[in-house]
Amino acid sequence: GFLPFQGHIVRNWKVRWFVLLQDKLLYYKIEGGKKEPSPKGRILLDGCTITCPCLEYENRPLLIKLKTKTNTDYFLECCSREERDSWALDITGAIHAGHPVQVQELHRMKNSFKLLDNISLHHIVERMCDSSTGIKLTRNLEQGNRYKETFTGSALVDWLISNSFAVSRFEAVTLASMLMEENFVKPVGARSTEAMRYSNLSEQFLDDSTALYMFAESNKKNISSKEELQFNISELSGTIVKQGFLVKQGHKRKNWKVRRFVLRADPAFLHYYDPTKEENRPVGGFSLRGCLVSALEDNGVPAGVKGNVQGNLFKIITKNDIHYYIQASSKAERAQWIEAIKPLT
Repeated sequence: GFLPFQGHIVRNWKVRWFVLLQDKLLYYKIEGGKKEPSPKGRILLDGCTITCPCLEYENRPLLIKLKTKTNTDYFLECCSREERDSWALDITGAIHAGHPVQVQELHRMKNSFKLLDNISLHHIVERMCDSSTGIKLTRNLEQGNRYKETFTGSALVDWLISNSFAVSRFEAVTLASMLMEENFVKPVGARSTEAMRYSNLSEQFLDDSTALYMFAESNKKNISSKEELQFNISELSGTIVKQGFLVKQGHKRKNWKVRRFVLRADPAFLHYYDPTKEENRPVGGFSLRGCLVSALEDNGVPAGVKGNVQGNLFKIITKNDIHYYIQASSKAERAQWIEAIKPLT
């Protein structure tokens, strides 16, 4: 599948098509809407160590880090916690093929943390930031360090329950972990940071009056002006129905680029992001109301499509008659996206 990753020579971010084999990860470049026949590079898994979750980049909270036995670091980014854990599970299985106990432990960690239904994290954060009813920010001391505008883990759990976002402390801890995983909230100080680095997925957020947290810087930027806040409320506050990497044809240059698509309901919007950029803001998007979505046949290139495309195409026509041409990685994935989009039109 598609994954953004950081080059180990030129330290920029790019998107490649990754294929996991028994002893290596191959990655391919997409050119003109089609995967090149020869791999662009490979990551040898023999002697590799894997770090997941990896917290080395604040604006990229869903990273996997691979360190080869020659001490070369590779950072791979996923579009959701579930996708990250699935990749980490499969890569760990390839690295430790002869150690099934380690693979079973990763299975247990993956299955212990489930996404709650009908939860809009953007809405929760907006409520948390409310000057009158939001969570109270205070200065805190920990081991001689002074932190401004923080809150404790137990205070966030209490706030989530009192505002009816959770009915139990277990649910509230799960929800707080989601806020942290999606980079709305970050740990500060030794106690909470240690738990994030070394605990299992289900134990990374601490319901504790000595564990300190604060809003992430990227979230502060997103809610810094009234205009941006209104944009979040109007388009980005819906429940995420589906997300993933797809290849999209540009409107003007007609070139093909990999984008991270996020499908939301209530309100129904489809947004797409540039996964090579640091800021987590859409580069485009549109309302799905009144749209038409359909699969395109793979025998030949349809009118309006440029380049020698891979196939698995589908088209979305907005009510303003704007045509979007999008490629999925397989017929099954294309069918899943169409099935998810249709009820929202």
